[in-house]
Amino acid sequence: MKNRIVIGALFGLLSFGSQSQAQNDKADIKKAIMTMFDGMRAGDSAMVHSVFSDQVIFQRVRNIEADGSAIVNSDFSNFLNAVGTPHDLVWDERIEFGPILVDDRMASAWVPFKFYLGDKFSHCGVNSFQLRKTDAGWKIFHLVDTNRKDNCVGG
Repeated sequence: MKNRIVIGALFGLLSFGSQSQAQNDKADIKKAIMTMFDGMRAGDSAMVHSVFSDQVIFQRVRNIEADGSAIVNSDFSNFLNAVGTPHDLVWDERIEFGPILVDDRMASAWVPFKFYLGDKFSHCGVNSFQLRKTDAGWKIFHLVDTNRKDNCVGG
Protein backbone atom coordinates (compact mmCIF):
# COMPACT_ATOMS: atom_id res chain seq x y z
CA MET A 1 0.00 0.00 0.00
CA LYS A 2 2.83 2.39 0.90
CA ASN A 3 4.49 1.68 -2.46
CA ARG A 4 1.31 2.71 -4.31
CA ILE A 5 1.13 5.96 -2.34
CA VAL A 6 4.80 6.74 -3.00
CA ILE A 7 4.47 5.89 -6.71
CA GLY A 8 1.30 7.97 -6.94
CA ALA A 9 3.01 10.92 -5.25
CA LEU A 10 6.05 10.66 -7.57
CA PHE A 11 3.80 10.45 -10.63
CA GLY A 12 1.93 13.53 -9.44
CA LEU A 13 5.16 15.48 -8.96
CA LEU A 14 6.47 14.44 -12.40
CA SER A 15 3.15 15.34 -13.99
CA PHE A 16 3.11 18.74 -12.26
CA GLY A 17 6.71 19.36 -13.37
CA SER A 18 5.97 18.62 -17.02
CA GLN A 19 2.79 20.75 -16.91
CA SER A 20 4.77 23.58 -15.38
CA GLN A 21 7.47 23.25 -18.06
CA ALA A 22 4.82 23.24 -20.79
CA GLN A 23 3.34 26.47 -19.37
CA ASN A 24 6.83 28.03 -19.27
CA ASP A 25 7.44 26.92 -22.85
CA LYS A 26 4.12 28.38 -24.02
CA ALA A 27 4.92 31.71 -22.34
CA ASP A 28 8.38 31.75 -24.00
CA ILE A 29 6.82 30.87 -27.39
CA LYS A 30 4.34 33.74 -27.05
CA LYS A 31 7.21 36.06 -26.11
CA ALA A 32 9.18 35.05 -29.23
CA ILE A 33 6.17 35.60 -31.49
CA MET A 34 5.37 38.96 -29.83
CA THR A 35 9.00 40.03 -30.31
CA MET A 36 8.55 39.50 -34.05
CA PHE A 37 5.42 41.68 -34.15
CA ASP A 38 6.92 44.33 -31.83
CA GLY A 39 9.93 44.48 -34.17
CA MET A 40 7.63 44.93 -37.17
CA ARG A 41 5.81 47.81 -35.44
CA ALA A 42 9.16 49.41 -34.55
CA GLY A 43 10.66 48.86 -38.02
CA ASP A 44 13.49 46.96 -36.30
CA SER A 45 14.66 44.11 -38.52
CA ALA A 46 17.31 43.03 -35.98
CA MET A 47 14.59 42.52 -33.36
CA VAL A 48 12.53 40.50 -35.84
CA HIS A 49 15.55 38.45 -36.92
CA SER A 50 16.45 37.64 -33.29
CA VAL A 51 13.54 35.19 -32.93
CA PHE A 52 14.11 33.29 -36.17
CA SER A 53 16.21 30.21 -36.83
CA ASP A 54 19.16 30.37 -39.23
CA GLN A 55 17.14 28.38 -41.77
CA VAL A 56 13.65 29.82 -42.29
CA ILE A 57 10.78 28.78 -44.52
CA PHE A 58 8.46 31.70 -45.26
CA GLN A 59 5.22 30.91 -47.13
CA ARG A 60 1.70 32.09 -47.87
CA VAL A 61 -1.34 30.07 -48.93
CA ARG A 62 -3.02 32.17 -51.61
CA ASN A 63 -6.45 31.78 -53.13
CA ILE A 64 -6.18 31.02 -56.84
CA GLU A 65 -9.31 30.87 -58.98
CA ALA A 66 -8.04 28.09 -61.25
CA ASP A 67 -7.47 25.39 -58.63
CA GLY A 68 -8.47 26.84 -55.27
CA SER A 69 -5.13 27.68 -53.68
CA ALA A 70 -1.39 27.78 -54.13
CA ILE A 71 1.58 27.90 -51.79
CA VAL A 72 3.78 30.89 -52.48
CA ASN A 73 7.34 30.89 -51.09
CA SER A 74 8.87 34.16 -49.94
CA ASP A 75 12.46 35.14 -49.30
CA PHE A 76 12.96 35.79 -45.58
CA SER A 77 15.77 38.29 -46.21
CA ASN A 78 13.40 40.36 -48.38
CA PHE A 79 10.96 40.47 -45.46
CA LEU A 80 13.71 41.61 -43.07
CA ASN A 81 14.80 44.30 -45.53
CA ALA A 82 11.21 45.52 -45.89
CA VAL A 83 10.75 45.67 -42.10
CA GLY A 84 14.00 47.65 -41.69
CA THR A 85 13.37 50.07 -44.57
CA PRO A 86 11.85 53.29 -43.20
CA HIS A 87 8.14 53.59 -43.98
CA ASP A 88 5.64 56.30 -43.09
CA LEU A 89 2.99 54.03 -41.61
CA VAL A 90 3.42 51.59 -38.71
CA TRP A 91 3.01 47.93 -39.67
CA ASP A 92 0.62 46.85 -36.94
CA GLU A 93 -0.27 43.17 -36.98
CA ARG A 94 -2.85 42.70 -34.24
CA ILE A 95 -2.90 39.11 -33.11
CA GLU A 96 -4.78 36.71 -30.91
CA PHE A 97 -3.15 33.48 -29.75
CA GLY A 98 -4.96 30.30 -30.65
CA PRO A 99 -3.72 26.83 -29.71
CA ILE A 100 -0.04 26.34 -28.93
CA LEU A 101 1.11 22.74 -29.05
CA VAL A 102 4.46 21.66 -27.62
CA ASP A 103 6.30 18.36 -27.89
CA ASP A 104 9.77 18.33 -26.40
CA ARG A 105 11.78 20.85 -28.48
CA MET A 106 9.19 21.52 -31.20
CA ALA A 107 6.08 23.70 -31.09
CA SER A 108 3.26 24.89 -33.30
CA ALA A 109 1.26 28.09 -32.76
CA TRP A 110 -1.97 29.14 -34.51
CA VAL A 111 -2.22 32.93 -34.52
CA PRO A 112 -5.15 34.77 -36.17
CA PHE A 113 -4.38 38.38 -37.13
CA LYS A 114 -5.64 41.65 -38.55
CA PHE A 115 -2.99 43.78 -40.27
CA TYR A 116 -3.15 47.58 -40.23
CA LEU A 117 -1.03 50.15 -42.01
CA GLY A 118 -1.13 52.86 -39.39
CA ASP A 119 -4.81 52.97 -38.40
CA LYS A 120 -6.10 51.66 -41.74
CA PHE A 121 -7.14 47.99 -42.01
CA SER A 122 -5.23 46.19 -44.78
CA HIS A 123 -5.92 42.45 -44.52
CA CYS A 124 -6.42 39.53 -42.15
CA GLY A 125 -5.71 35.83 -41.90
CA VAL A 126 -3.93 33.29 -39.76
CA ASN A 127 -0.24 32.75 -39.08
CA SER A 128 0.93 29.20 -38.45
CA PHE A 129 4.28 29.21 -36.65
CA GLN A 130 6.57 26.22 -36.29
CA LEU A 131 9.27 26.72 -33.67
CA ARG A 132 12.17 24.79 -32.22
CA LYS A 133 13.72 25.12 -28.81
CA THR A 134 17.41 26.03 -28.89
CA ASP A 135 19.89 26.86 -26.18
CA ALA A 136 19.13 30.52 -27.00
CA GLY A 137 15.35 30.00 -26.63
CA TRP A 138 12.45 29.28 -28.97
CA LYS A 139 13.18 30.12 -32.62
CA ILE A 140 10.74 30.30 -35.54
CA PHE A 141 11.80 28.08 -38.44
CA HIS A 142 8.60 28.03 -40.50
CA LEU A 143 5.94 30.67 -40.91
CA VAL A 144 3.01 30.20 -43.25
CA ASP A 145 0.01 32.50 -43.40
CA THR A 146 -3.21 33.27 -45.20
CA ASN A 147 -4.28 36.67 -46.48
CA ARG A 148 -7.73 38.09 -47.22
CA LYS A 149 -9.76 41.28 -46.79
CA ASP A 150 -12.95 39.83 -45.23
CA ASN A 151 -14.24 36.99 -43.04
CA CYS A 152 -11.66 37.90 -40.43
CA VAL A 153 -11.40 36.02 -37.14
CA GLY A 154 -9.47 37.03 -34.06
CA GLY A 155 -6.71 39.59 -34.01
